[in-house]
Amino acid sequence: MNGANSPEQQPTPANKVRLLRHKAGPRIPLRQRMPAEKLRKGVYLIPSLFTAGNLMCGFFSILSTFNGEYVQAALFIILAHLLDGVDGYAARLTKTTSQFGVEFDSLADVVSFGVAPAILVYYWALVPWRTWGWLAACTYVVCGALRLSRFNVQSRGIPKSHFVGLPIPAAAQTITSTVLMYYFLGGEGAPNRHVTSLLVIYGLAALMVSNFHYFSLKNTDLRKRHPIGRLVFGIILITLIIAEPQIMFFTIVLLYTLSGPLLWGWAFHTRRREKRGEMGGVSP
Repeated sequence: MNGANSPEQQPTPANKVRLLRHKAGPRIPLRQRMPAEKLRKGVYLIPSLFTAGNLMCGFFSILSTFNGEYVQAALFIILAHLLDGVDGYAARLTKTTSQFGVEFDSLADVVSFGVAPAILVYYWALVPWRTWGWLAACTYVVCGALRLSRFNVQSRGIPKSHFVGLPIPAAAQTITSTVLMYYFLGGEGAPNRHVTSLLVIYGLAALMVSNFHYFSLKNTDLRKRHPIGRLVFGIILITLIIAEPQIMFFTIVLLYTLSGPLLWGWAFHTRRREKRGEMGGVSP
């Protein structure tokens, strides 16, 4: 048999692949290849100091809980929330926002609004539940960390007019307002707080990882003109807060926490009613 009918074909010089040796140039150091913007050393002091204060308040809240001072622990969490709001506003006002500040703020929020409230509610009301108690507190912390991670990832693609899921500072204030309200009503020793706290902590964990929309006040420009009705409403609100701080704080936090599911239910009902109207209009 000749070579043309053989199943295997002998390689020819035209079928060969010639490998060219790569000429290695001078190695460029990593520092020279990175953008100069990423190599700037130092941090912005003004927002970082407020964030550090937020973190310290969370730590002091944990110490107060271990000492049995639950009201003081709740007040430290409220102070941490105020500092958390000030650091973001100061960064936007002074144009000192940075990726370092975003990451530092998220780590501080995990401690002040995740770990500290979970320890507070566990020692205050969940210890009798034993396994279910520490599991509820742990679930709250994990869901809070997931909420912060999702916020950092979706911060560029989600409109800044609302949040997706209950913000972790609002969840923490729901816990603190509940504790303060119980002490205000004189029921800090009431046995029903164990059941209430267990349901609340699981509900907050679910709301943080939900897709409910919550209002955001980050882009509210206080320097421009607003209707006079808002000024009157603000004066009345401040007066009521001064008169009854515990009741008003609990009411405001509760309404904000429930606003997500309530607005979703209202929108669902509206869409369903409009759909029925369209179906009724096309029926013969």
